[in-house]
Amino acid sequence: MSQYSAPLSDFRFLLHEVFQASDLWQRLPALTELIDGDTADAILEEAGKVAASLIAPLNRSGDEEGAQWAQGTVTTPRGFKQAYATYIDGGWVGLAGNPAFGGMGMPKMLAVQVEEILYAANSSFALYSALSSGACLAIDAHGSEALKQLFLPPMYAGRWAGTMCLTEAHAGTDLGLIRTRAEPTVDDRYRISGSKIFITGGEQDLTENIVHLVLARLPDAPKGSRGISLFLVPKWQVEADGSLGQRNTVTCGSIEHKMGIKASATCVMNFDGATGFLLGEANKGLAAMFTMMNYERLSIGIQGIGCAETSYQNARAYARDRLQGRAPTGAQAPMQVADPILVHPDVRRMLLTMKALNEGGRAFSCYVGQLLDLGKYSIQPGEQQRAQALAALLTPVCKAFFTDTGLESCIHGQQVFGGHGYIREWGQEQLVRDVRIAQIYEGTNGVQALDLLGRKVVGDGGAMLATFCGEVLEFVQHSDSTYCVQITQEVRRLQRVSALLLDRASNDPTQIGAASVEYLHLFGYVAYAYMWARMMSVAEQRMAEDVDFYSAKLATGQFFFSRLLPRTLSLEATILAGAEPLYGLLDTQF
Repeated sequence: MSQYSAPLSDFRFLLHEVFQASDLWQRLPALTELIDGDTADAILEEAGKVAASLIAPLNRSGDEEGAQWAQGTVTTPRGFKQAYATYIDGGWVGLAGNPAFGGMGMPKMLAVQVEEILYAANSSFALYSALSSGACLAIDAHGSEALKQLFLPPMYAGRWAGTMCLTEAHAGTDLGLIRTRAEPTVDDRYRISGSKIFITGGEQDLTENIVHLVLARLPDAPKGSRGISLFLVPKWQVEADGSLGQRNTVTCGSIEHKMGIKASATCVMNFDGATGFLLGEANKGLAAMFTMMNYERLSIGIQGIGCAETSYQNARAYARDRLQGRAPTGAQAPMQVADPILVHPDVRRMLLTMKALNEGGRAFSCYVGQLLDLGKYSIQPGEQQRAQALAALLTPVCKAFFTDTGLESCIHGQQVFGGHGYIREWGQEQLVRDVRIAQIYEGTNGVQALDLLGRKVVGDGGAMLATFCGEVLEFVQHSDSTYCVQITQEVRRLQRVSALLLDRASNDPTQIGAASVEYLHLFGYVAYAYMWARMMSVAEQRMAEDVDFYSAKLATGQFFFSRLLPRTLSLEATILAGAEPLYGLLDTQF
């Protein structure tokens, strides 16, 4: 059976040593009184305990039982309701929420670590609160004061949940095609009619109320994506005093039967003239919804890291225990019938790949969390704007690269188990199934790649890319790391390829789509190289304090630079091949 233990030492290493979070929090007035290093450690330790003792034990049983639908009602698997009640008693839903409405106001660079713990323990369970957190963010950013006062406190408390209702059967990525209608009635209310699919947590038995954020069109709306508005539509209507009124005309028509995350209810939601409230400005709903979507994209990226971490922990334990064959250099355990499979080079390759990608991704998520904190709380306008723009550039990298490498790592973990990795009881096959969705929802990874290259890099002429590359090169300039030359070469590769694509895109629009996925991966490996250089720099300085921990960090970093970073060579070659090979076949020849 799969086991999980939060990697607290690694979390503390990143927060306190690599990113020096306490120093940052002390210079951000909004955080100074809320958080310090000891508080952060206590929160992480408690999150680890809750995940290991309460949430992780429900992962396999939740997968086997799944969410159940009957006559519009969804029942979560046995134990979920009781676990969720205990979970919200700890205030976890509102961890990073606005304190003015009952949230704890914790920084994002701490919240990303708690999210990883939850996804690692039980992705299906984590999704119910992840969507609520994102919905709260959108309501806080775009809602009227009355809506915020009415809806945010019970949502931060976890008594009410939130959803994101975008997709329709005929309109996935192209949201300009949506048909859901919104008609004004009285008292600034609207009547919402239409159907949405793939709605995570659209119906469940965990909370008293569910608050749907719904994209819909007003009667006089412009065509396409410029004519979309965002509406808040509660399952149960809410009275002025915050009490629940009559049932709104929103129902769950069915739930999907899925490859993975089976304990998470993925719903078809029908809105039959349901009462809703405009969130933000009319016809600007897509921009308002992106406040939530960008949060969710980082969160779903972290799902990739979490699943991969659990896979790694179990594969590592299995490799230490499973006896098969002898080491190439001779018996390492002569008193036993065979050596543990950890002695075999290919097993070590798989485990080190997992470890290097997981720890690189964890560092990068913390780095982006730091940018989000600066973008939200910095009192220096220049620093705030830079952090916001840089976080926007890196968000699609987080979502896509974390989940692409997360699947790779989970498959490696399954492979370490051999035939047992294909068997349900060991948990590895579930992790492969669960993590696979993370490459698809919240915008497929191909769409993320188009966003990165087309909208973020080509869109601003490479300005923010230059900012990121400049930061990496500045670090290299002040570092004596043995990998400075290699990092510089990789940054120059990224710059060179970017300049080429900027030029090509001006003449041939197909070049962006042809190169975008490989470009995002190239960007991801360069970003991880930056993270590993920062981690290794600290490890070298502190080696005497904990030889075992820091030497392991250095060895893993060395593996990354020697065995994984060279993947950029093939990525560059593929990008240079251009779009022409994609159009060598006629449509009828496929």
